[in-house]
Formats: sequence, C-alpha cells, structure tokens
Amino acid sequence: MRTAFKVCVVAIACAVVAQAEDKSAKPPEGFTSLFNGKNLDGWKSTGKAEQWAAEEGVIVCKGGGGGYLLTDKEFGDFEFRCEYRWGKAAGNSGVALRTPEKGDPAYAGMEIQLIDDEGWPGKLADYQHTGSIYDVQPAKAAANKKIGEWNTVRIVAKGRKVTVEQNEKELVNANLDDYEKKFEKHPGLKREKGFIGFQSYNIRVEFRNVYIKELK
Repeated sequence: MRTAFKVCVVAIACAVVAQAEDKSAKPPEGFTSLFNGKNLDGWKSTGKAEQWAAEEGVIVCKGGGGGYLLTDKEFGDFEFRCEYRWGKAAGNSGVALRTPEKGDPAYAGMEIQLIDDEGWPGKLADYQHTGSIYDVQPAKAAANKKIGEWNTVRIVAKGRKVTVEQNEKELVNANLDDYEKKFEKHPGLKREKGFIGFQSYNIRVEFRNVYIKELK
C-alpha cells in the first residue's frame, strides 16, 4: 500500500512539474499565437530550411545556415512576446522586426539581438548585447538566465517607438527618429511594417510561447 501511495505521489509531482514547465497552453488575452506547436505552417526560411524544425512544442533552430525563419504575414505596430533558451554556451541569435523578405534584417529591417553575453568568446560591441537594436541602440545590461533555462522577451513596436524587455527588465526604449544618421546604412529603421522572425547564427536555440498582439 505504501509503495502504491509513493508511486501516486511521484506521478502527481511529475504532472505538476510538467505543467509548470509548459505554461504555454493558450495565448494571453488579446494575443494570437504565431506557432501552432506542431509544425512550421505560417513560417518561411530565408536559408537552409532543414535547420528549422518544430519539436515537442518548440521552434528549434538546429544551428547556423538557416538564415531567418520569418512569418508569412507582415506586421506594423505590435506587441511581440516569446521565450528562448540556448542548448549550450556561446549562442547567438536575434529577433527580426519589420523586415522585408530579402536582405539582411539587421539592416533592411531591424534586429533585436539575443546572445549569450557572459559566454561569448570574444569582446562584444555595446550594440551587440542582448536586447540591443543591432548596430543602432545599445541595450542596458541583460539579466540572462542560466544556459538551458527559458528567457522571456517582450518587444513593442508602435510607430517610431521600440521598447525591448528581457525577463521583465526594460533594456531598450528608443525613438527611431533619433537615429537619422543611421538611416542610410539601416533603411529598415524607416519601414512601417514587415515580417517578424528568428535568426539562425551558430548553435541550437529554441523558441516557444510565440505570441503577437497587433496595435492600432
């Protein structure tokens, strides 16, 4: 009887842990899920498509060479949320905003940098740290979780304002018109809408709870 009771307790505990791990049941109120949890319908790769996959309810970038995984739909003003985690140290990725289908999103659109700030083997420029608008607006110091743990991202693009939060800490609050000198190199700063997506750069990175709310 005691053995059966112990087994029951362990099973309940495991179920609770599993439920806590997967807190993605449905989008927050007012948001739409961009990922169905099963396949990459609604997404397209700009590089090697085989580097992208849907596995156990997460979007997986297996490594470099996959370019960007972009939404099929364009978005203008929005609040975007997702979670990401690295498979091991020294990961590098990013979130593309308002990007056209062709061209480097870091310039043709905007790229919000995601990187293992502590584990990156070389010295990073100030605009290369997590949360930065790449090569445009440096971010405040990020509060990264340990490798293997999930980090949250919240990005709001409303007109000329872009704010970026990671793990509920604001890293960037930018007015794009303040960077007029960057417009020639970064024409994407002038775009009003475009695709959203994730960057394939070097190692495995996973994304889940990918939600968006379009703003009026």
